[in-house]
Amino acid sequence: MVGAVRLELVQGSGARRAPSPDPGDVSPLPDSPPTRVRIVDGALACIARTGVAGTTLDDVARQAGCSRATVYRVFPGGKDAVLGAVVDTEVSRFFSALAVRMGAATDLEDVLVAGMTEAATRVSEHPAIRYLLAGEPELVLSQLAFARMDEVLAVTCAFTTPFLGRWLDQAESKRVAEWAARIVVSYLVCPADGVDLTDAGDVRRLVRLFVLPGIRALREPRGRHRKESLQSNRSLPTTKGEAS
Repeated sequence: MVGAVRLELVQGSGARRAPSPDPGDVSPLPDSPPTRVRIVDGALACIARTGVAGTTLDDVARQAGCSRATVYRVFPGGKDAVLGAVVDTEVSRFFSALAVRMGAATDLEDVLVAGMTEAATRVSEHPAIRYLLAGEPELVLSQLAFARMDEVLAVTCAFTTPFLGRWLDQAESKRVAEWAARIVVSYLVCPADGVDLTDAGDVRRLVRLFVLPGIRALREPRGRHRKESLQSNRSLPTTKGEAS
């Protein structure tokens, strides 16, 4: 499920598919997991330095300490396949870290603070993402628009909802998970003075001021909420004369 949403980093990058490996290269097939991990981490290091468009398979191979033929044997699809594995790996790492933090929470406030802080820190301090936001922002921002954003939110909510379910019912957990995810994305894309989502103290204040009161409002009976709203509206002046 984690890999269901893949950032299409190749789209719009202008990168050409590298030529096929030399058929005369008969080095043994390196199919062990460590080789795959080295290649993925090598690609991440390259992207953090030169971006997607500036990264070639030769660069990745050098960074991983192997030949280009080795890269092709592990990833027959070439650069596109490597980039796809990079995204899948980093998404898995992201959710693994999120699970550790949210799983250790002892109450609703803590699980919200832990999840929002960890998510914001993982994204904002990720070297490759930071480079792409500065040098190739269209590759990242295009994943946060229209249907793509819905997919990102759907996967995030599906993962985080069970952690909230320790204190909220299923419907509440799903709504709050999406709300928290939207808050994180909003502040990451459009930072605000005085709000640092990588700071647990800032996030806790945000949660106490806005998120927890919103959750309490969700739990209020609809009839009571509607009655209070009507009473509030009646107390407001409706004409200039009443206002004066």
